[in-house]
Amino acid sequence: MTGIILLDKPKDITSFGAVARVRRICGEKKCGHTGTLDPMATGVLTIMLGGATRFCELLPSHNKAYIASFRLGTTTDTLDITGKILETRPVSATAAQVKERLRDFEGEISQLPPMYSAVSVDGQRLYDLARKGIEVERKTRQVTVYSVEMLGENEESGEYTIAVECSSGTYIRTLIADLGEALGCGAVMTDLRRTKANGFSIEAAVTLEQLAAAADNGSLNDIIIPVDKALEEYPVIKVSAAQAKRFSNGGELDLQRLKYPRMLGFFRVYDPDNKFIGLGEIGTGDSLTVKRVFTG
Repeated sequence: MTGIILLDKPKDITSFGAVARVRRICGEKKCGHTGTLDPMATGVLTIMLGGATRFCELLPSHNKAYIASFRLGTTTDTLDITGKILETRPVSATAAQVKERLRDFEGEISQLPPMYSAVSVDGQRLYDLARKGIEVERKTRQVTVYSVEMLGENEESGEYTIAVECSSGTYIRTLIADLGEALGCGAVMTDLRRTKANGFSIEAAVTLEQLAAAADNGSLNDIIIPVDKALEEYPVIKVSAAQAKRFSNGGELDLQRLKYPRMLGFFRVYDPDNKFIGLGEIGTGDSLTVKRVFTG
């Protein structure tokens, strides 16, 4: 079984746990996910099955979208509501001031990855260190927030909901915590839902219950997305039957024989029957080299 399951991850389960559930339902041992979601978060989790796992690290870095809720006046060690409360402060910020400050976080911004995150430092995951009470120095990273829109506000309780479109690698928890500091009262994320990732939107995602029902009635193939659907950002090269065989066996293809204009980068390679056979790469040489061969 090869392809992509676009899962609407439920709350209170890790991304690894969600993958394990999908593995059992689909009966496919080889499974991997892209873009970790925290246990408290829900929404789009892209899960690669079978031969599709070979392409995990080669998926284009698409923008992501989230709907997040937060509460002013509270800070925690995890930057979300599941953590240990570190401080509570009085809130004087109005809804209008929250909206005004949110605009400061649009565009390219600098973020410090939270200690409770999957970032590795010297070969160790930050969340493993954080659970031991160890805090280490982290490097800030540049991310881009394309838009922040206020969806809901309750000035009296200090609770708000926002929609965020951002680059890959953006931490919404950190954005909210930084917003709280900018307002002088602190803030904590109370809910997070990812609505877009890897070029897919939440409308195309299925729940674990829907996936299990499809497995029971034999319609799993109707849910599985072809792996090349996630690679559509890369242009297409079509090859002859002989070239397809050579490419599938790991051989390079001569650019002059392909009769394609020179364009550097990755390409989706298809045989004469429009069957996806893998990803190739054109560098500074005269050939299309094999990056990944599709084994589905």
